Amino acid sequence: MEVNFESLKITQKMINGLESLGIENPTEIQEKVIPLALEGKNLIGQSETGTGKTLSYLLPIIEKIDVNKKEMQCIIIAPTHELVMQIHNTISDLRNSSGIEVLSTPLIGSANITRQIEKLKSKPHIIVGSSGRILELIKKRKISAHTIRIIVIDEVDKLLDKDNIPSIKEIIKATPKDAQMMMFSATITGNTLDASKTLALDVVVVSVKDTNTVNEDIIHGYILTEHRKKIDTLRKLISSVNPKRALIFINSSYDVDKTLEKLRFHNIKVDSVHGSNDKEDRQRALENFRKGSIQVLVASDIAARGLDIKGITHVINLDLPKDSKDYLHRVGRVGRAGEIGEVFSLVDPKEESLIKKYEDNFKIVIKEKYLYGGRVEIQED
Repeated sequence: MEVNFESLKITQKMINGLESLGIENPTEIQEKVIPLALEGKNLIGQSETGTGKTLSYLLPIIEKIDVNKKEMQCIIIAPTHELVMQIHNTISDLRNSSGIEVLSTPLIGSANITRQIEKLKSKPHIIVGSSGRILELIKKRKISAHTIRIIVIDEVDKLLDKDNIPSIKEIIKATPKDAQMMMFSATITGNTLDASKTLALDVVVVSVKDTNTVNEDIIHGYILTEHRKKIDTLRKLISSVNPKRALIFINSSYDVDKTLEKLRFHNIKVDSVHGSNDKEDRQRALENFRKGSIQVLVASDIAARGLDIKGITHVINLDLPKDSKDYLHRVGRVGRAGEIGEVFSLVDPKEESLIKKYEDNFKIVIKEKYLYGGRVEIQED
């Protein structure tokens, strides 16, 4: 039987919201975690970045939150400012797209504590933050620890050290004994497993194998160009291949805006999703891309996580990811359901060594290609 969000007991309201965000089917980690999370099990989940790990715990949490109660019900602990904001923004996306009125507040150590205390007066259902700041606010009695029903520790492998473990244990001690505990990590070592068992009883281990394989229905190519000429080369490439639906990856939000401006100047139908998008702009861009009103969507890696849009024909890397696994996640957007997909990477001389790295890691061939007279050609050996 095919597993879908409905069979995982996700409500129709949330399923509609996910579809409007371009997410139509659960990933493997979501299939495994969601049922256990809904049952209230304590668990530790292992899954690589980019596999839908965040939604695997956020979806069941939002299903279990009682939005009619104006009280804090969940704490999510994360090791970095960036991850805290990413989780908080994902909750906001889910709230806006589904209409489920779940509220969250991000709490990080470097931010103004007075403002954070002010935000906590509204009694957000979910608190996302660093262990130090969360504990500080529990001690100040600004976080009602006694109403917490779920605790999540994301990237637990980075938090179970001598600097963080005492504050995490204090947070857990301040919450009810029957609060559900969920922990997630890209890798699970013996030390991580042992430490996790000191935080919760009867922990179920959920693991997803790292396949490291690339779909054979994908054609890989790269075009050598100077860094300053990349956007112009991109424009020429789009004109040459005239993609039905192309996803362009860029490493920084600043470059997303610059690229968008230059492509629009040349009348290319394009929009973007990136970290500084507001929610309405993001949803509009995704809907237009899905409908075919625009043929090109520019995205950063973080903004594209969880994006599942059918019918993407081309992936273009304006910047190459330094981590090979990010290349794997990017190219996995094409070549689905037996369709041939094409990937182009625009490479400056300094990045050329990364092409060899991808070829070696994934046992693929990435051929050098050239733009001649409005066509893409391969230099024959």
